[in-house]
Amino acid sequence: MDTMVIAGVRPVGESVDLYVIYDDGTPAHMQVLAGMEPVLSRPGRFVSLEEYGERRQELQDGITAHIASLEKADEIRQENDFEALIALGVPEDSARRMSGYTGQG
Repeated sequence: MDTMVIAGVRPVGESVDLYVIYDDGTPAHMQVLAGMEPVLSRPGRFVSLEEYGERRQELQDGITAHIASLEKADEIRQENDFEALIALGVPEDSARRMSGYTGQG
């Protein structure tokens, strides 16, 4: 395919992908022009694509574990609320609706 040339505009050049892990653990991906020395916006270090991917996976695993713990805590709260409502004499259907509990009880 032919490249379109616009008068007065020079081709930008080839871009390359760089990967960074900042000192706070945040991973980042940037594209810069080949041969350019990028300046990081805060302290960090350039890493390989593999190390970048591993760090992203660590963060995703942490998020997944955190969500699971929140869901478990919510399930426990709902069951406790359900049991408390049943103990007060609230009919089971109403207790389930009020507590949001859907498990065995």
